[in-house]
Amino acid sequence: MPTGGKRPRSTALSEILVGLLEAGVDFILVGGLAAVIQGAPVTTMDVDIVHSQSAENIDRLLTFLKSVGAVYRRLDDKLIEPKLRDLSGNGHVLLVTRIGPLDVLAVIEGGRSYEDLLQHTVDIDFRGHTLRVLDLKTLIELKKGSTDPKNKQRLPVLRETLRQLEEKYARSGDRGDGESG
Repeated sequence: MPTGGKRPRSTALSEILVGLLEAGVDFILVGGLAAVIQGAPVTTMDVDIVHSQSAENIDRLLTFLKSVGAVYRRLDDKLIEPKLRDLSGNGHVLLVTRIGPLDVLAVIEGGRSYEDLLQHTVDIDFRGHTLRVLDLKTLIELKKGSTDPKNKQRLPVLRETLRQLEEKYARSGDRGDGESG
């Protein structure tokens, strides 16, 4: 089975999130899907998460990854499964699963870890679960310094989405975090 190729269905990306949540994995959704879930009209082809590095959480994550047949994304057909040490380090683990691509990140721009990002998340009800998502304001701040053309193209869209959300919450008297005023 080649590790590249097929484009995931958007439902497959949702299945990855549900699977992670049901497995009890502590993570923050970041990247393009985090923007989409908050209303940004952008496209994405994978799920990007920053995970808690606790030993228990890494065990739950590894169990989930095995259950969905996760292997490293590669240009050749060699199948390499992620190991405990891969998920315990500070790097990026770029995987393909039987339900779609998943990028498991220890840190993102500026060396920010799960613990560093927690205060910059919003909780979103997602199929009966609470999904932690990196807020749009922080996504924008992180992408400002990017040299990736894709990120530069998305910035105006993310800024406009944030402006509209702030306007909506200002009109309704809700800050967007479930508390008034």
